[in-house]
Amino acid sequence: MKPEKRSVRTAALSTAAPALSLADVEALVGRLYGIEGTIRPLASERDQNCCMETADGNRYVFKISNPSEPASIIDFQIAALDHIARVAPSQPVPRVVRTLDGRTHSTTTLTDGRQSILRMLTYLDGVPVRETPRTTTQRRAMGAGLAELNHALHGFAHPAAMHDLLWNVAAAHRLAAHLDCIADPSRRTLAAEFMARFTDHVLPRLVSLRAQVIHNDYHFYNVLVAPDDHERISGIIDFGDMLHAPLVGEVATAAAFHMAGNADPFEGAAQFVGAYHAVLPLADVEQDIVADLMATRHLITVLISEWRVVRYPENRAYIMRHNPAAWEALSQLADLSRSTARDRLLAHC
Repeated sequence: MKPEKRSVRTAALSTAAPALSLADVEALVGRLYGIEGTIRPLASERDQNCCMETADGNRYVFKISNPSEPASIIDFQIAALDHIARVAPSQPVPRVVRTLDGRTHSTTTLTDGRQSILRMLTYLDGVPVRETPRTTTQRRAMGAGLAELNHALHGFAHPAAMHDLLWNVAAAHRLAAHLDCIADPSRRTLAAEFMARFTDHVLPRLVSLRAQVIHNDYHFYNVLVAPDDHERISGIIDFGDMLHAPLVGEVATAAAFHMAGNADPFEGAAQFVGAYHAVLPLADVEQDIVADLMATRHLITVLISEWRVVRYPENRAYIMRHNPAAWEALSQLADLSRSTARDRLLAHC
C-alpha cells in the first residue's frame, strides 16, 4: 500500500474537526443566509455541525466541513440530496438551503488558516430510533424505507461517487493493518478471523455484484421516527458516508445494527432484511454473502474505533458508541458457519 494512497483514505478521520465558537457560527449563518436565531452544537465524527433555531421555530443544520474533505465530495452529497428531492420528493431527507446569493455552499478560513466548506440543510423533526423501543413493525419500516431510498438513488451519478472511504464494507481488507491497534490478544485474533472470512469468501465476488450510490450509514442515530408514532419513519439524515458501492453492502451495514437487543441476535436483523428484500429483492449472489458483509461491518467498526480513540481521546464517547455492540456481535457470529449465519439472516426472505 503506497503511503500517499493511505493518507488520502484516512485524512478525513485523522484531521481534527473544526471548532468555531457558537458566536462565530451565528455570525456566518446571518451573513450567508440572513437567518437569525439560537445555535446549539450537534454531535459529529469529523465535521462541526450546529442546529440553528429561529424565533418562529424553524430549524436548520449548519455544517462546517472537515478541512480535509475535498470540495468534490461535498458537491456529491449536495447533488444527491437535490436528486432525491427531484425524483422522489416524498423521501424524508434534508433539503439543501441556498445562500442569499443562490449558492449551495460557501467557504470560510479557520483560525489556523485552513479552509472549510460551509452549507446548510433543513432540520428534520423526529426522534432518533436509538431513543425508542425496537419493534417488529419499526424494523420492517426501516427495511422498506432503506429500499425505497435506494430506489430513489438508483441511476444517480456524480464524478466523486467512486471516492475512497474507510467505512466501506467492500474495502475492509485495506484495514488489515489496523488489527495491531487492538490491544487485547483474544479480540485481535477474533478480528483477524473475520478479516480472513472477508478476504476468502467476499472479496473475490465483489466484481460480480450490482453497485450504485448508497447511503452507507443507515443506523439508529441517522433514522428518525415520528414523536407520536415510533413505527413511522420521519427522517433519514447524515449522508456523509455516501458512496458508489455494492448495493448488498448497504443492506448488510444497516442490518448489523439490528443484532443487539434480542435474545436471538438474528431476529431483528432478519426482519429488517426481509422487509428490504420485499421491496428491492436481493439477487442470489447477494443473499449468499449478505451475512458475511454484516459481520464485516462489525469488523470495520471495531478496527476504526480502536484506531481513532487512541488519537482523539477527547471524543471517546462518540467514537466508541458502536464499539461494544460490534464486539458482542462478532462474538455471537464466531461459532456459526457461513451457511448457518446466512440462512438465519434470510429467514424472512
